[in-house]
Amino acid sequence: MMLPMSETDPQPLPAVPASPDRRGLILGVGALAASAGVGMAWWRSRPGAVVSAAEPVPGFWDLQWSTPGGTPLWLKDFRGKPLLINFWATWCPPCIEELPLINAFFNKNHANGWQVIGLAVDKPASVQAFLQKMPLDFPVAIDALAGSDLGRELGNPSGSLPFSVALNAQGVIVQRKLGRLKQEDLDLWAQLK
Repeated sequence: MMLPMSETDPQPLPAVPASPDRRGLILGVGALAASAGVGMAWWRSRPGAVVSAAEPVPGFWDLQWSTPGGTPLWLKDFRGKPLLINFWATWCPPCIEELPLINAFFNKNHANGWQVIGLAVDKPASVQAFLQKMPLDFPVAIDALAGSDLGRELGNPSGSLPFSVALNAQGVIVQRKLGRLKQEDLDLWAQLK
């Protein structure tokens, strides 16, 4: 129910026409926004800069890391099949807890096309010593600094560990998980080819 207005209630203010200075400011901001949009469209369409839906971040498939044995691991070698990338470290207890689950996921689903990379955001010597105690069947790469940056670009703004990303065979991110993976997560992810 609406009450009638009393004489002491404030009356609506009349509309104030925009001054020429204000209109110029509004038009200037609009022109600046349009220019930025045109500039962004040009930037994305320049030769060699097109990022397809199958590349989660620019240059993703061109990334290369070192394995604990010192050999290169090229991400492009994993293109075209579903891929789970797990960001972990030896000093991270939840990371260590989930590694046996990820290893079992790899062994169970590798024949179905699934690939797994464990990207250790750690020191090479620590990872080498850890893998002597707990060998993993999937490839492990090491990149302490760039690994954190990649995790942020893939949807982990805090850079916290563990962090996992699942990509389908077309290279599109279909799942992300910050924190320890559980069996239920991996069972669901196995269906996302």
